[in-house]
Amino acid sequence: MTRPLLALTNVTIAAGRSATAKVLLDGVSLSLAPREIVGVVGASGSGKTVLSKAVVNWLEPPLTKRSGEVLFEGQDIYAMSGADMRALRQRISYVGANPMGALDPTLPVGAQIVEKMRAVVPGVSRRTAESRVIELLDAVRIPSARNRFHDYPAQFSGGMMQRALIVDALVTNPALLVADNVTQPLDVTVAAQVIRLMKELTTSFDTAVLFVSSSLPVAREACTRILVMEEGRIVEEQSTEDLVERPVYPYTRELVRQTPKIWGEAVPAPRHDDQREVVLSLRDASQSYKVRKKTGFGGVNLVRAVRNVTFDIRRGDSFAIVGESGCGKSTLMRLLCRLELPSSGQILCAGKDIAALRGRSLLEFRGKLQMVLQDPFGSLPPRTAVGRMLEGPLRTHGWRDDARIRERVLKVMGEVGLPAELYGELPLGLSAGQRQRINVARALVLEPEILIMDETLSALDQAEQFKLLDLFEKLQKEYDLTYIFISHDLAMVRKACNRVAVMYLGEVFELADNERLFFDPGHPYTKALLSAMPTLEPRRYRPEECLLEGEPPSPLDIPVGCSFRSRCPQAMNRCGRLQPSLTVRERQDFAACHLVLPPSASGGLGEVGTTAP
Repeated sequence: MTRPLLALTNVTIAAGRSATAKVLLDGVSLSLAPREIVGVVGASGSGKTVLSKAVVNWLEPPLTKRSGEVLFEGQDIYAMSGADMRALRQRISYVGANPMGALDPTLPVGAQIVEKMRAVVPGVSRRTAESRVIELLDAVRIPSARNRFHDYPAQFSGGMMQRALIVDALVTNPALLVADNVTQPLDVTVAAQVIRLMKELTTSFDTAVLFVSSSLPVAREACTRILVMEEGRIVEEQSTEDLVERPVYPYTRELVRQTPKIWGEAVPAPRHDDQREVVLSLRDASQSYKVRKKTGFGGVNLVRAVRNVTFDIRRGDSFAIVGESGCGKSTLMRLLCRLELPSSGQILCAGKDIAALRGRSLLEFRGKLQMVLQDPFGSLPPRTAVGRMLEGPLRTHGWRDDARIRERVLKVMGEVGLPAELYGELPLGLSAGQRQRINVARALVLEPEILIMDETLSALDQAEQFKLLDLFEKLQKEYDLTYIFISHDLAMVRKACNRVAVMYLGEVFELADNERLFFDPGHPYTKALLSAMPTLEPRRYRPEECLLEGEPPSPLDIPVGCSFRSRCPQAMNRCGRLQPSLTVRERQDFAACHLVLPPSASGGLGEVGTTAP
């Protein structure tokens, strides 16, 4: 029998050394064979990240190993000397879930990876290291790898940065790669590419992968075997398909039950009601930024981040804006919130151009429209009590009666499921789900009409997402709220939203009701996004037919015609000459593609007309 590459036997990890120390890993045992991809799934706080750090011997105070062995290639890594452990760093690599914060923002990406390689592999010349890094950047499909080698982290998208960190992990040809939630911050197409890359590593680089994830569907895409963790223990281990089809442990069955169904058992969201009042309206809204040229002694380039976006959002809508990293979602969010003014076009709220709002009218607009941000940890001040945080918006908007303020804050805390005891407590020690409930309460305390959810659920595990979606549905019915979800999680969009706008390179490529978009998309790009969705059910669209390669064109140099044509499997000659406009498909459904025919068209590919949504 082949000796396992990695073997953990009864490993127990605790926070602190006293008898009352909290046990975070409790008697964990697992093995990993060479070239195998094994998944570890579980909720936040189940011990997944502690396990991944224990495997690479990165336990820092107050974490300590109480008992057990971690054997790598037959050697106990916790019994190794410092010199032996440094040598082992060539054989074990780690990639985490925060790609944008992992490298020094003041140094080029390639230079940082070269320095890491030269530090871990003594005797390697700078020229040899640079050649190896460029070769690996190309292997992970970073476009123009030789040129991007000199770019800084801020010039990489989230997906490109995650692939750069995989290169950082691969420069020493490791035998084991620990991937800790590496797909969590990525959009679906890039996540699908990263998973496919992980599979290729097992053959191209003889690398085994310990794949840690909060998402069971993502683990299913990547792994041949899955271990389920709950409260620091491994409660179930099966082959991937057996675990999905025949889960045994109650927590595993709950994970499978809570996974949103896309095309099977899902209850469709309510259709768009075009008789309801328009609360937010965009009319040819565009946003461009001037960026100084890298070469020469002056001049600027124009980054066209949002291009001629037009749509209406009606009261009671759950409106989703989806697309890959860099498509313009975040810029559009800043325009909707009036954090920026559009370079052209208009954004109307209750019929008023928000760019013209000043003083009291602007403050009233801020009260009507609130945001819930993505990061549940970075968005809360750590030294401010929960009640004080929630009081702040009320005091800003003129509330002065302390008793009335406290009553309002406690009411909202109860509505979002926060105990009243947290009123005077700091957010330290709270879970990600509790922190995000504080963010929701802070947005609701002013009784807004519109809530913008900017990747609000992406940092949470599957169970917490399920709870918050139920909360959002309850609050919408109670307050008649209008939601705008900015997200790359299409499974969440399918469950929560009734209307979806699909963006690509600053434009809206498709605008449709939930049911129409998921079952009959009009644009090849939408099909590509749907084909890349991790799911536990059979796919309606095949990745091998629809999935995209590479990155979108640069917003500095948008091509003539259809900006999607370089990645489109159905591109034709006219796509290089004419830019398609949004064309009505049926009722309030639109798509910007030359393959889309207006309902009145009969046969042939006539010129596509312009119809404002």
